Amino acid sequence: MTSLAEWVVGARPPTLPAAVAPVLVGTGAAAGVDAFDPGRALLALLVSLALQIGVNYANDYSDGVRGTDTDRVGPTRLVGSKLATATAVRIAALICFGIAAVTGLALAAMTSWWLLAVGAVAIAAAWFYTGGAKPYGYRALGEISVFVFFGIVAVVGTTYVQAEQILPQAVVASVPVGLLACALLVVNNLRDIDTDAGSGKRTLAVVLGERRTRWLYAGVVMLSFVMVGGLALFFRPFAALGLAAAILALPPVGAVLGGARGLALLPALRATGLTQLLLGLLLAIGLGI
Repeated sequence: MTSLAEWVVGARPPTLPAAVAPVLVGTGAAAGVDAFDPGRALLALLVSLALQIGVNYANDYSDGVRGTDTDRVGPTRLVGSKLATATAVRIAALICFGIAAVTGLALAAMTSWWLLAVGAVAIAAAWFYTGGAKPYGYRALGEISVFVFFGIVAVVGTTYVQAEQILPQAVVASVPVGLLACALLVVNNLRDIDTDAGSGKRTLAVVLGERRTRWLYAGVVMLSFVMVGGLALFFRPFAALGLAAAILALPPVGAVLGGARGLALLPALRATGLTQLLLGLLLAIGLGI
């Protein structure tokens, strides 16, 4: 019998800032044009969290049944370590996707029905990341998907359901958010590079190799703050508040460039998530002023 604590671990809490930050930023952009709607913002947050947890369980299920998670150096996986059956984890993923779908339906009914198409594509992307016959996460495309769905789509979508328009500042703000979401995946895959390569999982880290992946991580993190500077310069001056989050980014960048491997990268993963969360909060304030 899988315990609640084990299900929580399986949901991968360190990755949840990738779901929260874009909703904060999108809501801040809406507030900046006097369109803040707390009810719709909370519904957008529920959609984002349900998708993130759903994709984590779906990844656990798919990698587990493929045997990719049998020999791990990172946190425990439910199926790979036999803490839960594959069927139970698959059902958990589908329940999360169902919650996202129903909540998204409510938002579409309040705003525009074309959001249903966006939601359907997002759920499909979440499942086929490691699911199906040809998962794109095994073909070095995971970072692109994360950037699109937990960056552009999540930020712009959150703004749209409140302001009912696509704002240029929301589009620009989605870039640093998406880049830090990519950084989370990059450091995660750097940690697993040896076991992924051994199991045939060709992540971008496996394709690039360890040295290039380390520089990719540092470059993505630095570029995110460059984009924050551009946002402050051309759209919302107070968006510069987001630059303060760089203080949290220094330790993980130092660890990654310093050669940390395996379990030693777990603090870098957590710190990257906290960096994204703080950036999201500060950007939300800056965009809302």
